[in-house]
Amino acid sequence: MTAKRPESCAVFLVEDEIMIRMMVADMLEQLGCSVVAEVGEIGEAIKLAQFTEFDLAILDVNVNGKLITPVAALIRARNRPFIFATGYGSSGLPEEYRDRPTLQKPFQLETLAAAIASTLKRAVA
Repeated sequence: MTAKRPESCAVFLVEDEIMIRMMVADMLEQLGCSVVAEVGEIGEAIKLAQFTEFDLAILDVNVNGKLITPVAALIRARNRPFIFATGYGSSGLPEEYRDRPTLQKPFQLETLAAAIASTLKRAVA
């Protein structure tokens, strides 16, 4: 199966595990996306979420033991689409975000491509 490439996509990536963040950034580049900001700490993510220009965010649900909720709230307030990445499944999401797209870690390139495509399509609709 070949991953369908998103048209082009500027991504804001929040992931506390540096190796996972590097792997996801590499996957995004393979898909033709650019990572415009990446961070592994909630405080810095809050700052970047307010002002960084991006088409889509990929957010680890648990960042160094803290829920990503404040960052998700800022991104939602900016009306930008986002995808959660978690090892806990959708049941690990805060209640108010259980309707949001979720990637189950670990995920493959094709799964990431499909999640990006469907999330961006839904955001336009």
